Amino acid sequence: MPPQFTDEEAVLMTDRRFFLAKAQIMVKIRQLLTSTHIALKEEVGAASLLTPPDFNPAGCQFVKGESLELFPYQYLDFPKHFQDSNAFTFRTLFWWGHHFACALILEGVGIKQHKARILDRFHQLAGQGLELSLAPTLWEWKQGVGYTLPITHDRKAQIAAVLAERSFVKIVRFLPLTDPLVQSGQMPEFSRQTFRAILPIVTR
Repeated sequence: MPPQFTDEEAVLMTDRRFFLAKAQIMVKIRQLLTSTHIALKEEVGAASLLTPPDFNPAGCQFVKGESLELFPYQYLDFPKHFQDSNAFTFRTLFWWGHHFACALILEGVGIKQHKARILDRFHQLAGQGLELSLAPTLWEWKQGVGYTLPITHDRKAQIAAVLAERSFVKIVRFLPLTDPLVQSGQMPEFSRQTFRAILPIVTR
């Protein structure tokens, strides 16, 4: 028996407006990521980052795709360093139907020191909307119980226990797509503020 379509699916197949709107939205997202890159270049230039060997402060990457767990996405990696098993990257991600997310991704060289600074400077990091990824991979972008642990002032011991078992660190800050900042195009400022919030982890 051939596959059949529901009434809702039949209506959706006739809808041209959605894809025209989607194309316009994705152009605007790219423009916002370009503005984010400009803002972050100012921040990186002003910071004394503790970077791995062969780090290129100008390295960046813009990526656009159609299927992050079936949903379209775009992201900017800047600063960007992925080399062998080492990572020192700040990602600003738009995930259709989910959220914006800014993430500090650390692995390999210097990870022991990065984890130590998280605990030594814990109360500088806590209470700023940052969350520690609990996922077994760097490439999980869901938020909530089982996926992320909010970095709050009362969770230092819990965060320390998680960090002790991990070979990498991913610190994320999420912005719901329903937040007024999204409609007003404030993603570059959200990313800038998040980058400033994570600086105690990656600076002297």
